Amino acid sequence: MSKRIREYDENNNLIYYKDSSGYEEWYKFDKNNNRIYYKNSSGELWWKYDENNNLVYSKRSFGGEMWYKYCYKNKQRISITKQEFNEIEFRKKEKEYLSRKKCSRFEIMEI
Repeated sequence: MSKRIREYDENNNLIYYKDSSGYEEWYKFDKNNNRIYYKNSSGELWWKYDENNNLVYSKRSFGGEMWYKYCYKNKQRISITKQEFNEIEFRKKEKEYLSRKKCSRFEIMEI
């Protein structure tokens, strides 16, 4: 019979797990019960949330981090990464710039 150990915090969130082979996992949660930390033998992960409990940042000890922004389409929330958001903003600015008429002589100044 295999023995597993599980520990929970006061909100009934799993904070520690160990199986009979010795494999372990650790978890941490914020005051809103959002998971903010995870660790096992492969590495660690961290998460951050905004005031609406939307995930805004994630990072892995074994490489990589992501920032998230949220947009709404047809009343449904969709998430996009910071890189995707920056690319959308760049395309908007590029389109606006390319749509301008030629600059007047007052817009171009030599320094």
